[in-house]
Amino acid sequence: MALKREERRQAIMDLLIAARAVELDDLADRFAVSRMTIHRDLDDLEQAGLLRKVRGGATIESGTQFESDFRIRELQDSDAKTRMAAAALELVEPGMTVMINDGSMAALLGARLTEKAPLTVITNNAAVIERLKDAHRIRVIALGGMFNAKFNAFFGVITETALAQLRADIAFLSSPAVSGLSSYHMDESVVRAKRAMIQAADRKVLLVNHRRFAHSALHRMADLSEFDAIITDAPPQDTTAIDRAGLALTIATGTPAPSPKE
Repeated sequence: MALKREERRQAIMDLLIAARAVELDDLADRFAVSRMTIHRDLDDLEQAGLLRKVRGGATIESGTQFESDFRIRELQDSDAKTRMAAAALELVEPGMTVMINDGSMAALLGARLTEKAPLTVITNNAAVIERLKDAHRIRVIALGGMFNAKFNAFFGVITETALAQLRADIAFLSSPAVSGLSSYHMDESVVRAKRAMIQAADRKVLLVNHRRFAHSALHRMADLSEFDAIITDAPPQDTTAIDRAGLALTIATGTPAPSPKE
């Protein structure tokens, strides 16, 4: 029996979460519908911010102006995120003021901060606020602003103004794209919030999946040299620029990769 429209679209998203990309012809054959029907499905899902249409199909991989919805990213790369969160957690000590930005990786790390209580946590990440609001010996400073459902976080002038009045011992920031010696993001308001966090923290840590290296996005976020540590889940294919700059990557096991300075 043919799937109803909403069931079919959910099935398409399930396939994308598993495979990251799908082909239009394969979808038409799989669901026994016309190419035009699949086109409409993909158009509507793209309009909802859940995928990016490409020639002959669709993907949830980030592009220069696209990042998949938080609900999608939350379901991806759980093992990699768990390992990165563990490596990041080693940098946190009880009594610190910790800043956490938006993102599914940051949400996982935020949930584990209870292991290092007592802490003060400053965040614009709605998932972190929800998970820590009743946590014992965790004081949460929730940054206000305009809520963005796609990123499940708060942004804008209110967020940036609040950050200008605060100071943290350490900030954990994520990026969907790293190219050469720069990190990037596709959304200007997100970049402004992340820049404000960089300015408000004594130590800055970048969390980035190894798949995101050798990619760029519309807006430049920060130089990699602005971060005191860069944590990833596996060695990227090409680290030539990073090695030449004398920057060290911490792989998700917590073991720093050798750098030319050593």
